[in-house]
Amino acid sequence: MTRGTAPTHPISTSDLTIEYPPHGASGAFVAVHGLTLRIEPGEVLGLLGESGSGKSTLARVLSGAAFGPAAGTVRPQITGGEAGVLGYRLRGIRRRKLARLTFGVGYLAQDAADTLPSTLTVAEIVAEPILDRDRRYNRRALEARVATMIDAVRLPLTVLTQYPYELSNGQRQRVALARALVFGPSLLIADEPTAGVDATVRDAVTDLIGELQRERAFSALVISSDLKVLRRVANRIGVLHQGVLVGLGTIDEVFDDPWHPYVAGLADALTGDETTESEPGADEDGAHVTQS
Repeated sequence: MTRGTAPTHPISTSDLTIEYPPHGASGAFVAVHGLTLRIEPGEVLGLLGESGSGKSTLARVLSGAAFGPAAGTVRPQITGGEAGVLGYRLRGIRRRKLARLTFGVGYLAQDAADTLPSTLTVAEIVAEPILDRDRRYNRRALEARVATMIDAVRLPLTVLTQYPYELSNGQRQRVALARALVFGPSLLIADEPTAGVDATVRDAVTDLIGELQRERAFSALVISSDLKVLRRVANRIGVLHQGVLVGLGTIDEVFDDPWHPYVAGLADALTGDETTESEPGADEDGAHVTQS
């Protein structure tokens, strides 16, 4: 797959298998097996699954983060099938094409809010991806771009001079989102975007992603272990279990007629939670159906 006209599908995988190679005393480990899915232009696909299901590994690979210099020594590798993102074939991707790919993909890692550089101000954090690519970027244009992004994630411009430790969890997550979207990507990959965020602002962060997606018309893969998050933002969902896709469709399609025992178990738990929610004093977070 080569870059030419706009790709039909922002993400397209066919029988994709992702594996971690042997390392030290650990043998090879298959994280994702035989995955076939497509995301339509402008669609938000939610990905649901328990811890260890392969969700985050898939996010790292599809975003290109697994192939970059900061990927670490133990990197996931595509060992079977194909994956295309924004028209780029990921298997064996070269450095120049990887740079083009990552320009078009906004990646919000699972720990993005907790790993913001503590020695940089918010303005410097959001500007960093731009300066990493072009140190001679016009400073006035850069300042305007950063301010625009901070405003877009519904933060006051006064945070520009603050440091991460001066912000709440929810504010840090918004800064991380602004950084992920600073290039105006056509695809956002968000891994557990509400992880570590206080329950009181979790819905606001989720809704912000939905609002930005509609305003900016990007496609998105949103990964969460919380079905309530995906209900608010996703057009369709996929369910991963032990690295295998075991459900795909709208939320109603997936849970009304499950064909895999894992999904059937989630459906039963969801039905029980909905019954509990209807009772006086029920916990409003009952839709959290998997463990992260």
